Order: sequence, then structure tokens, then C-alpha cells
Amino acid sequence: MKSFRELSQEQKQRESSFLSHLTGETKVEDLARFEADSSERQSQLLFEIVTQIEDTENALKQAEQLVQRIKKHLEQLKTLQKVLSK
Repeated sequence: MKSFRELSQEQKQRESSFLSHLTGETKVEDLARFEADSSERQSQLLFEIVTQIEDTENALKQAEQLVQRIKKHLEQLKTLQKVLSK
């Protein structure tokens, strides 16, 4: 999976190429290809973002479960301490 910086650099490169075409003789075919490439790239980025969201949500759930298990263990230790202290 590419980093945001890499994706951003690729996007800047495409935009620069697009502007170069606009200042020269741009053909309709080039514009259509650029539009198709941009649309495809947008879809890829959206998929990567959705995947990262799902991964982050799963990691958060696991962290929350771990916190609950640790709290339960702590309560058990405190109970044991009270029993043994009497």
C-alpha cells in the first residue's frame, strides 16, 4: 500500500503533465485518457481509505477488548489482596 506522500507526488506529477498538455497542443484523446486515469486513481484511493478505516476500527476494537480484560484482571487482584489482607 502506498503512502500518502507517494500518492500525492503521483497526483502532482499527473497534474503537471496535464498542465503541460494544456499549454501545448492538447488532443481530446489525451484529455479523455487523463480523465479516465484520474477517475481510476480516485477509485483506488477511495478503496485504500476504506481499507485503512476498517483496519483502524478493528485495531480499536481489539484495544478496547484488551482494556476490558486488564480492568477485569485488576479487579481480581484487588479482591485477592483484600481477602489476603484480612
